[in-house]
Parts: sequence; C-alpha cells; structure tokens
Amino acid sequence: MNKLTGFLFIFFIVSSVYSQDIAVLHYKGGGDWYSNPTALPNLIAFCNQNIQTAISPKPKTVQPESVDIFQYPYIHMTGHGNVFFSDTDAENLRNYMLSGGFLHIDDNYGMEPYLKKELIKVFPDKELVELPNSHPIFSSKYNFPKGLPKIHEHDGKRSQALGIIHENRLVLLFTFESDLGDGWENSEVHNDPQDVRIKALQMGANIIKYAFEN
Repeated sequence: MNKLTGFLFIFFIVSSVYSQDIAVLHYKGGGDWYSNPTALPNLIAFCNQNIQTAISPKPKTVQPESVDIFQYPYIHMTGHGNVFFSDTDAENLRNYMLSGGFLHIDDNYGMEPYLKKELIKVFPDKELVELPNSHPIFSSKYNFPKGLPKIHEHDGKRSQALGIIHENRLVLLFTFESDLGDGWENSEVHNDPQDVRIKALQMGANIIKYAFEN
C-alpha cells in the first residue's frame, strides 16, 4: 500500500464511521446518470425501516474524480447510454474500491457495452465474473436462492449479477438485465406489481447491507 492509498484508506474509514450517506455517481460521456430519481430515496426509506440503517433520506451526488467519493460506503451508478472515465476518474474509483468502498452499477438498459470498455481502465488486471447464487449478497438479509431477481424484461435475457472481487471482497457489483432501479421507483412510474417492487427493494437492501458490512 503506497502513501496515497494509505491516506485514502484512513480517510475512508474515518468518514464512513460518522456517515451512512450514500451517493449517485455523476459520470461523464453523456449517459443519463440522473435517471430513476425516486429510486434511491425509496430504497433508503426501505433500508432504514427494515435493516436498521440510518441513511440520510436524500442521496448525495459525487463525481468520479472527486475525493468526496471516499465519504460514502456505497455509490450507485445507473443510466441508459454512454459512459466515459478519464484516467484520473479510473484511478480515483480504483483507490476508492480498494480502500473499502463499494460501487453498484445498475444497467438501466443500454449502458453495458460502454461500461465494460471503461471498467478496463479502472481494473486493467481484473475481469467481471458472474456471482454464484450462493454468494452472501443474495442472503445478507433476504434470501434469493435463485440469485438476482428479474424486474424488467428488456431483451428477455436472464438477469446477471457480475462483480469484481479484490482479496475475497466484492468491491464492484454490476446488475445486468434486471433493472433493480426501476423496481425501486415510485409505483406509478412503471406500474410494476407490488410483489415485483418488494423483490427489487429487498435485493437492494441486501446490497446496501453487504456494502456497509464488508
């Protein structure tokens, strides 16, 4: 661990002890990073009620190059289109995750080909791997024995939970062909049945709990 990484690690630990805030990643490239505006507030309310978190009701917004990302144990990223990370963005995100942070990327449909290209900059020596259904993220609070729930059909492909693992800890989760965020939105936005919304919120709570505790 070099001096910079060591400093960031200490900064992250001290910051996270005093805050359970979570944040949305405002990335570059033109993709709609701001989509699903009601999703995280609803997930926060569900977590505070059901898994005893004390997260601020309104998520913050952070940019990938900012040191501010180290204040948050969980950062959410979503959208439909293009994603671009500069070298500075990539290095900062890598340091964030290696020092204890957790990045959850939820494909809102269409970002996957752009994202995978940019993740090579963040972790040139690591690859996304599919998480087995036995991974603790599927049972940290609510049990999902079949893995990631399918919330929206999109292309009709099966839902996948892909991750990057460092020293036996999941540091990045990419939820693909599931669209959890749409399930977290207000019920009138997508008119999802209540049982589908509950599955999405329960899976989201699992992710938050895993990110906070690992």
